[in-house]
Amino acid sequence: MLQLMQIVLEASMEVQKTTLSNGLTIVTDTLATVETVSLGVWVRVGSRYESADFNGISHMLEHMAFKGTEQRDARQIAEEIESVGGHLNAFTSSETTAYHASVMKENVFLALNMIADILQNSTFLDEELTRERAVIIQEIAHSQDSPEDLVFESFQQLSYPEHPLGRSILGQSNNIKRIQREDLFDFMKKHYGATRMIVAAAGNLDHEVFCRWCEDVFPVVSRVTGEKPQAAKYRGGFSHLERNFEQLHMVVGFPGPSALDSKRFAAGVGSIILGGGMSSRLFQEIREKLGLAYAIYSFNSTYEDTGQFGVYAGTTSGQAKLLLETLHVELNKYLSSLKEEELIRAKAQLRSGILMSLERTSSRVERIARDTALFGAPTPIERVIASIDDVSLNDIKSCFQTIFSCAPTIATVGTKPDNLVDEEVTNMFSRVIL
Repeated sequence: MLQLMQIVLEASMEVQKTTLSNGLTIVTDTLATVETVSLGVWVRVGSRYESADFNGISHMLEHMAFKGTEQRDARQIAEEIESVGGHLNAFTSSETTAYHASVMKENVFLALNMIADILQNSTFLDEELTRERAVIIQEIAHSQDSPEDLVFESFQQLSYPEHPLGRSILGQSNNIKRIQREDLFDFMKKHYGATRMIVAAAGNLDHEVFCRWCEDVFPVVSRVTGEKPQAAKYRGGFSHLERNFEQLHMVVGFPGPSALDSKRFAAGVGSIILGGGMSSRLFQEIREKLGLAYAIYSFNSTYEDTGQFGVYAGTTSGQAKLLLETLHVELNKYLSSLKEEELIRAKAQLRSGILMSLERTSSRVERIARDTALFGAPTPIERVIASIDDVSLNDIKSCFQTIFSCAPTIATVGTKPDNLVDEEVTNMFSRVIL
């Protein structure tokens, strides 16, 4: 462990941050022992920034960015990056849209130039937009055929009804059909400004050289004019979506700490104890002992001003009520039966997961970009590890007392059994013993 920590401490000293004269933030994590670099632009905008009428536009914009610029058509974009063995991709979340690449160290400028090109010179041609609408509608249909996707989408909608956090990141098909190229340009103009953009890179590169390249490919970056997202409004409740699936899929959850709340470390460690691995309480009791589910796990989701703690499980309809009753029993006895050996084991899992991720440049660049977006600068790894090590049993008890005191959110998808009554389920998880 000491040797691992020494490696981490040495690596963390290579993280550097610079703000260019145009307001663009550059952050790098130099690792001279590798031959590759992962890099990209993280934009602090996602589905949370959308209106109801334009829900899905962030994700659609991410798709359309690869469909051609003034200098390259869609095929040239794909061929140029792959001709050097690189990978170019993007993703959209509730609060972030990222355009990223992984290349050999000698091809960093090529990848950076391509990402800058698609962010500044995309054409959004109508013929490409027509084709991509069809692709996204197929993606939406694909998610509707995925029980796990469906139950988490239902859980999200129930947690934050009539709020952007409760809407699908993919959007709805009728919205996708409505969005025009002018809408894409307008959304980009409002939200893709210097103060919301972070250019990040991790791997074998020189920070000063990378900053000069960023100045070259991003000579002028516009200012943000779009409004900040509205504050999160959690509600909770029970919802069932009837579908002809082999299993009943369920998520039971509560509001949790935000990404900026120091209690997130206690929530993370506590979640691992409850349902974070094969030795966790839920896995041992519900899967190994009772055989009620193949998949069961707990999770934490965090946003800038809110978060969620929950448990997912899939089981047959005939065993659904017993599984929920068993889960209720486990939650009821959780705070009064925490053990020191569980705490030690959970910390080791969380700590090793973070340290192992540092072996991948893609994980490193994601970490420094995310931290810079949330905190203004990357958090030193040794500080993160220390925060995990500082978590006590009392910290977990205090954190989960707050979590379990809130109204639950319970979403199920599949064939609903006759003995599963909405009011009974809601009342069951509204009475978690603190």
